[in-house]
Amino acid sequence: MKGFGIIMGVALLATACSSEVKEVVADEVVEAVALGESYGEVKVTVADAISVEEMLSSMTEGQEAKTFTIEADISEVCSKAGCWVNIDKGNGETFMVRFKDHFTIPPATEIGTGAYLHGSAHWDTIPVDLLQHFAEDAGKSEEEIAAITEPKFEIGFEADGITLKK
Repeated sequence: MKGFGIIMGVALLATACSSEVKEVVADEVVEAVALGESYGEVKVTVADAISVEEMLSSMTEGQEAKTFTIEADISEVCSKAGCWVNIDKGNGETFMVRFKDHFTIPPATEIGTGAYLHGSAHWDTIPVDLLQHFAEDAGKSEEEIAAITEPKFEIGFEADGITLKK
């Protein structure tokens, strides 16, 4: 009977240790994409945030870059490194947010996650090769990538800080 108790104790200890390891691994995964995290060199002041529509209406074509803090939902994330996101303009179209000094957010950040972004809005001509590169990062098909044959002139945003909503 004493031997049975020792065997049961060892089995319980082994089971407890193995499930604890699983919990730690699961917690690490959750922490990697936890909402409320901030990324980039600038701490975002969420109280300063305006809507995407307000930002866009204040930017006239050809205007110099302006600094904003915006509140937006993420509509696409770079699937390879998390080094850019697309934001909905409010009309079904999107604009790209690139991250200054190539900081990243977790590529597994869910579409629709709300975020506060601080950075600079500017008008930009994006060349075909860069548009194709972004399409590749987004996981587009070879046909979709090959169909990109014209540069785009559009609003761009370079974020130096982002805080994901809780």
